[in-house]
Amino acid sequence: MRIIFMGSPEFGVPALQGLCEERYEIAGVFCQPDKPRGRGNLFYPPPVKLAAQGLGLDVYQPATLKSDESHELVKSLNPDLIVVAAYGKILPARILDVPRLGCINVHASLLPKYRGAAPIQWAIIKGEKETGITIMQMDEGVDTGDVLLQEKIEIAGEDTSLSIHDRLAGLGREMIIRALKLLEAGGLTRTRQNHEEAVYAPMLSKEMGEIDWTKSAEAIFNLVRGLHPWPGTYTFINGEYLKVFPPVRFGFKEKKRNPKCGEVMKTLEDGIRVECGEGYIDILEVQMESKRRMSAGEFLRGYRVAKGTILGGRS
Repeated sequence: MRIIFMGSPEFGVPALQGLCEERYEIAGVFCQPDKPRGRGNLFYPPPVKLAAQGLGLDVYQPATLKSDESHELVKSLNPDLIVVAAYGKILPARILDVPRLGCINVHASLLPKYRGAAPIQWAIIKGEKETGITIMQMDEGVDTGDVLLQEKIEIAGEDTSLSIHDRLAGLGREMIIRALKLLEAGGLTRTRQNHEEAVYAPMLSKEMGEIDWTKSAEAIFNLVRGLHPWPGTYTFINGEYLKVFPPVRFGFKEKKRNPKCGEVMKTLEDGIRVECGEGYIDILEVQMESKRRMSAGEFLRGYRVAKGTILGGRS
């Protein structure tokens, strides 16, 4: 079977490596173009590109798949199948139609829930107790195609989007190989998604990371975990930026006493207890702007946080 692989971030690397280890013929690897980042604005290649180069594979980085040039390039590689794992671009209909076996996507959610760009993060933000991998036959919609295989994993309280990402990337590798073996044996069945149950997982933004202390402690707990490591969560203390890292604790045992949301209820040996719209959050690890990351206990030894201080807002 001759395969074009399309992927860009770290999530796609295990799947590509697995296909190579199983000795599938990789006709080419498509990634997004190198992107600038950091203070020097230097261009960095996507992780899948680096992995593909290490495997001796041909890499292509078209700015768009909608052009005639991209269409002709895909056709010239004569794939039987296109495998997609977090490529980051929508495949137009004429690309989908090129391979005789179509295009298969490795998606990091239990479709039809969490279609879109950030399924891992949104599953955690929304408080889901499980997520998983869906192997899907692609169509022209965004993650709307028929389900071929699906497997669940648990989301534990200590999980972040980083830990779930790593587990799902490994599971995706196992499942795409399983799917291709079933495809070769004629044993894959297609199940139509129930579109009425669809939930979308839109792109993340840095602005999403500002903690709204009027939310419940559990909602904030999920936000901190779901947005780690990017874009991260933050608040303001005495007008200064304060990044908040997992782990955080939450609870509902404190006696209600006409509190203000975002108010520092007390400082602990290892943290800062903050009143929420419902319950409280214990902040355990922080970073001030232009400072290093540190435990809340260490932070409190160098920065006085008075009881009654209100977190949030620059004023």
